[in-house]
Parts: sequence; C-alpha cells; structure tokens
Amino acid sequence: MYPVTIQFVAGTKVSDEEKINVGVREIQTEWNATTRSKQVSVNGQKVFIKGGNWIISDAMLRFSPERYDAEIRFHRDMHLNLIRIWGGAITERPEFYEACDKYGLLVMQDFWGSGDCNGRWVDPAKLEDQWTRRKYPDDHSLFLESAADQIKMIRNYPSLAIWCGGNEITLPSDIMLPLRDSLLPALDGTRWFIDYSNSDDMSFNSLGGNGDGPYGIQPISTFWSFKTWPFNSEVGSVGVGDIQSLERFMPKENLVAPQFSNGKSKVDSVWEYHKYIGYDQYIDSYGKAKDARDFGLKAQVVNYDQYRALMEGFSSHMWEWYTGTIIWKTQNPWTALRGQMYDYYLDPNACLYGLHNGSEPLHIMYNPVDSMVMMANNTFQTQRDLMMVVKLYDMKGKETLITQVFSEIGPSTARPYLSVAKAVGKAAKEDGVFLSLRLLNLDKEIVSDNLYWLPNEKGNYTGLQQLKKVEIQATAKQLTKGKIEVTLRNDAKNPVAFFNRVSLVHSQTKQRVLPVFYSDNYISVLPGEHKTVTLDYTPKATDQPLVSLEGWNVGERFISIDQ
Repeated sequence: MYPVTIQFVAGTKVSDEEKINVGVREIQTEWNATTRSKQVSVNGQKVFIKGGNWIISDAMLRFSPERYDAEIRFHRDMHLNLIRIWGGAITERPEFYEACDKYGLLVMQDFWGSGDCNGRWVDPAKLEDQWTRRKYPDDHSLFLESAADQIKMIRNYPSLAIWCGGNEITLPSDIMLPLRDSLLPALDGTRWFIDYSNSDDMSFNSLGGNGDGPYGIQPISTFWSFKTWPFNSEVGSVGVGDIQSLERFMPKENLVAPQFSNGKSKVDSVWEYHKYIGYDQYIDSYGKAKDARDFGLKAQVVNYDQYRALMEGFSSHMWEWYTGTIIWKTQNPWTALRGQMYDYYLDPNACLYGLHNGSEPLHIMYNPVDSMVMMANNTFQTQRDLMMVVKLYDMKGKETLITQVFSEIGPSTARPYLSVAKAVGKAAKEDGVFLSLRLLNLDKEIVSDNLYWLPNEKGNYTGLQQLKKVEIQATAKQLTKGKIEVTLRNDAKNPVAFFNRVSLVHSQTKQRVLPVFYSDNYISVLPGEHKTVTLDYTPKATDQPLVSLEGWNVGERFISIDQ
C-alpha cells in the first residue's frame, strides 16, 4: 500500500485535497491439472488459499470502522489470506475493504444469490415453490442497477480479488450473463469472475454429492485423509465459547451443559435457538462435563484441536488434492454458538488460536493417520538450516527426545519427513502423551512450535484428566500504552502447564476487556521453560486492568501489570 495525496491547486492555493492509499497488485488464475481446480497467484507468486466465510459485521447493520478493523485483524492473526463475503449477505461498506487492504486479506465478493432462497432445494417451509424461487429476485433490472453501484463503490480496493455470481447456484441467466459479459467488463474487468461458489470452473467435483464440507465435529484424522472438493468454498466445525462468553447472552437458568449419551445430544432450548451443533463424544473423551464452565473449557480444547487439524490437513495436500479452502464460517453477526473464531462481542475462543497455529506460514505438524512429522511452507522462499526437534512428554513431565535433525523445505509446498509411529504408540498407550514439535533456526530461535496432546489407545485423554495441578510464575509489564507483555514460567519439576488462557480484565468487575489482540493464547508451557504473550488493546483512562490466567491444570489468578 502506498499513501497518495491528490490536490487541486489554483496558483499557490489548494482548492481541495484528498489522501488515499493505493495498492499495486495483479491477480492471476490458472487451472491446476493435478487438483482439477483453479490456482490463484498474486504478483506471480502462487498462493495456497486459506480463507474464511463472512456473513456481515452486524445483524442490525450497525457498522463501524472500529469493528471492521478488529474483525479483519482477527482474520490476519489466524494467518488466513482470504475472506469470502457469502452470497446470502451484502456488499460491505468501504471501511471493510480498507481494513482488508491494511491487513493483507484478499476478498472474494459474492453477489446476492443464495442456495438457501433461490430454488436450489425443495423446501416445504417456504410458501413459494422451487420454480418461483428460481426466478428470485423479483426485479432483475433493479438488481443489475444495484450491482453497478456496488462495483463502482469497491472496485478500487486492491484487496478485492474475486467476483462470484452467488452461493452454490448461478443467478438467473438474464442477470448473470449481462453481469458477467457486459457490466463487469465495462466497470472493472481486472478480476476473476466465478459464476457460483462451487462451480466446476473453480473446483471440479469428481467425488459425487455436494463435495463441500464436511460440516460439524470430525475425528481429527478426517481432515487429513478425507478428500473433498479441490478448492473447497465451505468446510467447518464447532465454535462454542467459554463460560465468560456464554454468560454474556445466556440466562443463568439456561447455562446447562449439553450431554451426550446413546449416540444423541441433550441440549437446552436456548442453546438450540443460538444454533448449537453437537460436540458429541468429543467432550466426553476428556471426562464428562460437570457444568457449563467445565463444558466451556473442554470445548476450547476440542475447538483448538479441530481447527488446527482442519488447516493442517488441507495444507498437507496443497497442490496435490487442494488449491485452497475457505472455512464455514469464521464469524457471526449475532450471538450464535457455531461457526465462529470469536464471539459477537469480539472475544476470541480457541478456534482462533488453533488456526493461528495450524495456518502459520512456516509450520511443523503431525499427521495422525500415518504418524509422519511433516512441514508446510507457505512462504515464497526456500527455508534452509532448520533444526527439527521432536520430543515426547509424559503426564509427569518426563522428557524423551525422539530426534533432532537439520532439514529444509522449498517454497509453497508441504512434505513428510519421518515417522514417529513406534515411539508415540508405545508412549501414549495407557494415558496418552504430549508430542512436542519444533523448528529452530541457526540462532537457535524457535520459528515453529507445535504441541499435541495425544489420547491413549482407546481414544481417551485419561492422562489429562489426572494431570497434576501446578503453580507457575506469571508476570505482566506494560511495554507501551496499550501494549502488555505477559511471561509464564513453569518449574522443571512440574508436568506440562497445559492450555492456559491469558485475558485482560477490568480490575473491578474482572470482566474481559474487549477487543484485545493476543500474539498467542491457550498456550502450554513445558517443564523448565517459559512463554511470552503480547497483548495489544485500546486503553481507557477509567480503569487500570489486570491480567487473568487460567489453565487446564493451573488455577485462576489475577496478575497486576508493572508500569
């Protein structure tokens, strides 16, 4: 992005002036014959698309530059590179695209057609039949006039990369053809146009059925072994927040933990109203939830694992099975319980940090299907002289080195390196095990850090359920106004200090300050080590906040901030 000042000058007098930002970029697409899908390049560099589906910023259309900036920043922090504005929504305001320009997010902009309303499916709940709904909207000329206005409004934003006719089905032909063949060439003509979101021109469906998805909770191995559409426009899982998030919009009497038994979920009606989808047996493998607080904590562990695996699994097959994937969905414009990396109040849950980990540009990871340690490189340079360190930690904190070896990986690629099946199988058999994967550069700095908690041979996390409670050292200091550094230290005699949530809270109410941007969260600290998290927020003069810390085996405490 380049700042530009435009002026009208009469002699020495400035008559008018405007300051704008200009981005220079070229979007290229080509057909990948291996995956049978389109492949996107930006300025000549092919980019594996890691995206999120976006509805709108607010259900009541209360848009603000501050909320746009926060939401897009969260997407950047997840290491995503594209946002798709879903076809059942709207064209966002200019401030949305300005934020995407600022944080480097490509935009796939659907026009306003959705398979939910335009006759794609038989729907007995709708008054009009499929034939009538297929002709939606009522006024096709007005639609085209509106489309022209919207194109003019956002066409100069470099983040806008892709136009899409609609969601899951084409617009009526007397809208789509003039839109594609006349309107867009006349008013823009520089961007890729897709006739609809899962078109064969974008992603050839050789699998039968819908091919997008899967939706909802999955075994971790599914994301690695189940092949979906090669450019998957919608795939996603669960997204319930923790107790602090739930308490913001749920009546106290309805804060009842969902229960799963005999293959069915039992859930409170208010949870159903907010679109809860079942976590099924995946909570129970950590021990049945005692109450809503316990459910919220265990849901975060599942959230993290699900979304880390989702992006790792797709990345492991880049250019072989896939050219891109777009999560359904990353945010909600209302107080929902699914498809969200942060809640309506801009409080992130562990989904966000699972993606932050699994989507990092240079990443070491573990394939649960064949027990291979792999690397994914989403940068544009060959990464050389990387020390790969693979260790196991049992539930008492005992460390076992499996291997450390120098390695390298080429740009925009993923590859396996070594199998740890024998070591992991033996160590995890009874109570599960922690698997630590790290990449270090020649200065011995950690450039990728990934800790897995693996179940026992029956798929249960019995070791985590019995993990010893630990005291860890925690300090917080203000770096600058609005920026705080938190350091957590774990004694060498302790087990792993597992899954710690750092929060900035108001000193009086102990409620979270929102929004806050954390460099990482839901972090685990190995025995004898420390981790540092940076918090970035907009301070207010009315309160001196505290830092809250709570983990799986670390009790809740509040930490004052050294000035």
